[in-house]
Amino acid sequence: MEKHFLTNEEIRKFREYLREGEKSENTLKKYIRDVTAFSKACEGEITKDTVIAYKQNLIENGYAVRSVNSVLASLNSLFSFLGWYDCRVKALKVQKQIFCPEEKELTKAEYERLCRVAQDKHNERLNLILQTICGTGIRVSELSFITVEAVKNGRAVVSLKGKTRTVFLVKSLQKKLLRYIKEQKIQSGAVFVTRTGKPMNRTNIWREMKNLCREAVVNPQKVFPHNLRHLFARVFYGIEKDIAKLADILGHSSINTTRIYIVSTGTEHLRRMESMHLIL
Repeated sequence: MEKHFLTNEEIRKFREYLREGEKSENTLKKYIRDVTAFSKACEGEITKDTVIAYKQNLIENGYAVRSVNSVLASLNSLFSFLGWYDCRVKALKVQKQIFCPEEKELTKAEYERLCRVAQDKHNERLNLILQTICGTGIRVSELSFITVEAVKNGRAVVSLKGKTRTVFLVKSLQKKLLRYIKEQKIQSGAVFVTRTGKPMNRTNIWREMKNLCREAVVNPQKVFPHNLRHLFARVFYGIEKDIAKLADILGHSSINTTRIYIVSTGTEHLRRMESMHLIL
């Protein structure tokens, strides 16, 4: 059997493979980060036993099951690319989650408080970013598709990862964005940009959101852009009860991914159980 040794050159080729496959920049960085960490921890010949030992080490170091599986997905992708199929390992089994911890779920009331504080701080850009993500369900990485032209049309065409979908802007959001565009004298292109004219990125937005937490009285652990997308999903599903339509709106390839977004809190789960009145 051929021996396997992971070199910097192979990691470089893997990076190019991911780029050619039109993986998003965040996905590409994540895969390379996982692969590089593995390479540093497991010098020498790579075997299936090596990978299993690395997997066990992640568990013993307190990595959550989903985090371990995320790393393994990166490694298995690398091994498939290299043709090292004998090194691939199985993911850990994950028990289906029926509710999510309240300390991780952003409520509608908390979202509204964050928006009010952003407005009170005269940070209209952040205020509208929060409302745009939460009001459309787009990913923070898709904000660059919210352009002057898209706002005028009332819809944005989002093209990422080889997929294209249309994101609609409700009239109230469209009106606010048009006013902002006029005030900022933005002629064309992305609406949400830095002072130097570059599109706002995840780090910029995350940092600004965290600065709202204290005055908004919201736990910082639940304040990050993606939680706004989750809130959109829960509110939409609460009205429509159509998970297939929601998956299309969010741009998910699998309904199983969408299910994670609409999991309610333990409190909501308990309230539904109480309403069953099965205890005599």
